[in-house]
Amino acid sequence: MLELYQFELSQFSEKVRLILDYKGLAYRKIEVTPGIGQVDLYRLSGQRQVPVLKDGDTVIADSTAITMYLDRKYPDKPLIPTDPHQRAQCLLMEEWADESIGVKSRKVFYGALSHNPSYRTSVLPKDTPDFFKTVLGGVPAEVFEVLGIGFGCGADALKDARDSLKQDLEALSLILSDRPYLVTDSPCLADFAVAGVSLLLKFPEGSYLDLPDSLKGKGIPGLADSSVYQTFFDWRDRLYAEYRTPLTTTGTGTSDSSPTSIEIE
Repeated sequence: MLELYQFELSQFSEKVRLILDYKGLAYRKIEVTPGIGQVDLYRLSGQRQVPVLKDGDTVIADSTAITMYLDRKYPDKPLIPTDPHQRAQCLLMEEWADESIGVKSRKVFYGALSHNPSYRTSVLPKDTPDFFKTVLGGVPAEVFEVLGIGFGCGADALKDARDSLKQDLEALSLILSDRPYLVTDSPCLADFAVAGVSLLLKFPEGSYLDLPDSLKGKGIPGLADSSVYQTFFDWRDRLYAEYRTPLTTTGTGTSDSSPTSIEIE
């Protein structure tokens, strides 16, 4: 079985999970513990970032490299159109999604965590000790703001990211207003990339992620709940309903259990 080394709330891990489910490939999720787990991941893949896919003796890092590998190795339900113009649009949109929505949504997500202690603690793994949750929840927003400046998440950067995301979501909503998918009449890599990296803007409804029920369908105020972008989020919900395998489902999709702990051979 394929093994996906991941973070449950990683946008790029979600991009790969969507594609694995779309192709109907069985896989096992292995949650990488930040810090020590990433050292182990380095031993496996030569780098510390998730996602990493292990297929037998083959190890692939980076979500784009993983999707290209999956399309070559498991060609059923191809991800990239054969028409040259559509292929170009698909590849450009995939890269744009990673570099634009992927980067900016992490910034606004950090801003939401810094200003909302209950939201901050609710996204922690379920096995996080209560003591640590209490400590983290009690950190003043001002401390997160100071830390955020060092990571490019100061107040001005957050405002720029939010404004830019509004433009991105409006553009996507306009594209999807009269068509089923972003590039062709069937889903391609661009669709799964955009849907995956939008994870932190609004968590999907349903049992797709190992998250508290209270977080399902919730997202960044002013973006996730705006009627201006409803077309986009309705489209994403439909994509999930049609192609993403819920955690409670058994069979050829993802496992019905929570991610297992990291196991590096």
